[in-house]
Amino acid sequence: MAGRLRRLVRYIRESLYAQLLVWVLLTLLGVLALNLYFSMRQAVQISSIVTDNTLMGSARMIAEAVRTDERGNVAVDIPPAALENFANGYGDRVYYSVRTAWGTVIAGSNELKPPPVLGQGSAMRVRNEDVRALAIEHPVIGLEKDGTIDVTVAVTLNGESDLTRRLWMSDFFNQFVLVVVAGVVTLLGLRRGLAPLIRLREAVMASRRERLEPFDPASVQTELRPLVHALNDYMARVQRQMASQRRFVANAAHQLRTPLTLLTTQASVAARETDGERRSDALNALTRSTRQASRLAEQLLTLTRAEPGSRTPRAERIDMVEVARLVLEAQAEDALKRGIDLGLEGEGDAPVTGDGTMLREMVVNLVDNALRYTPSGEVTVRVVREEDTVVLTVDDSGPGIPEEERERVFERFYRIMGTQAEGSGLGLAIVREVVEGAGGRVTLGTSKMDGLSVMVRLPMSPADRISSFDPDG
Repeated sequence: MAGRLRRLVRYIRESLYAQLLVWVLLTLLGVLALNLYFSMRQAVQISSIVTDNTLMGSARMIAEAVRTDERGNVAVDIPPAALENFANGYGDRVYYSVRTAWGTVIAGSNELKPPPVLGQGSAMRVRNEDVRALAIEHPVIGLEKDGTIDVTVAVTLNGESDLTRRLWMSDFFNQFVLVVVAGVVTLLGLRRGLAPLIRLREAVMASRRERLEPFDPASVQTELRPLVHALNDYMARVQRQMASQRRFVANAAHQLRTPLTLLTTQASVAARETDGERRSDALNALTRSTRQASRLAEQLLTLTRAEPGSRTPRAERIDMVEVARLVLEAQAEDALKRGIDLGLEGEGDAPVTGDGTMLREMVVNLVDNALRYTPSGEVTVRVVREEDTVVLTVDDSGPGIPEEERERVFERFYRIMGTQAEGSGLGLAIVREVVEGAGGRVTLGTSKMDGLSVMVRLPMSPADRISSFDPDG
């Protein structure tokens, strides 16, 4: 039993159809319970009114039977009809009393006292029984003193209770039938209303949807169309991502094929060469090609790690001045060999929040890109703080990038025609992925040395942003 109950609860939690049905039924049952409560109150009021009207009629019949003789004595003959009104088959007992204004009981029970309010039914107890009683005041011609009498009639509650029950049960039956009909209509309505959603589910699961074709929003109700639009947008993003991945894999394979073929050729030449000097040249070329292939593989790996969702995001406090200093120290020897003046401008700290490894790779690619495309001259890295932003700029004295090409150079494996420097076309693509992943942006411009200027803006670390705020302005 407990296992079935758990399965039922799990089914309700997991099924939209079951949840909607349960909520509708709970609403209907709540309305039913509320209606039955008011129906009970109404049935009690109606049965009390019926009993009070019967009591009133009986009391008037008894009052009209009261008379006085020539000596002023009061007498009454109780009409049988006054008591037969309560002969309803429920065994109710009837009590009555006729009293003068000064309290003398002319007829009936001494124990039955008039209710507090004349002409209005009241609940009382007579001889340890619950009764409903009503009293009226009636004038009597020839009666001394005040000339009025009080007639009180009371009856036990068997008939009234049965009338209340019958009225309530009749209302209960009618409302129960309405709830059952409403439940059946709701059940059919939910099946029909959820049919488009079921069809949408079947369409999503259909094998023909492997091509990620968009769904027709007109095939579902208005409320479901935002879901269809979201699915279509999601599939379009997936298609673009898949196309991007296919291009990436094809380009990566193409880019790797050339250095690997070159490595094989150079290794074969070095193996066949008998002259020591030429063998040394071949081995040096092999070493350079190996480094290029290794750098390409490293950039491919970095680009993959920089893509959104490829790894768990890290939120470290990184000082970009320190990162730039470490990168320049590592690149200093290569810059010296090329005859390039490599400098750093930046004081204090420039804290940002992000992945330290990826931010370092971003700076490495910027500096490496500047060194590759600057035959000789100057490369300067500048890090400054501007309000709540850290700005890192890399300026070189190379040929620069034409303005019409500045957006395309961020594409993977894209290289400007006629470029002589060795490269894979991944450096700036990696920079953009890392910068956007850190919530920043990158722009290209012209340096003061007529070369390329790459400006990266990153949001400052929140804690440092608050601490640097001056409330006095």
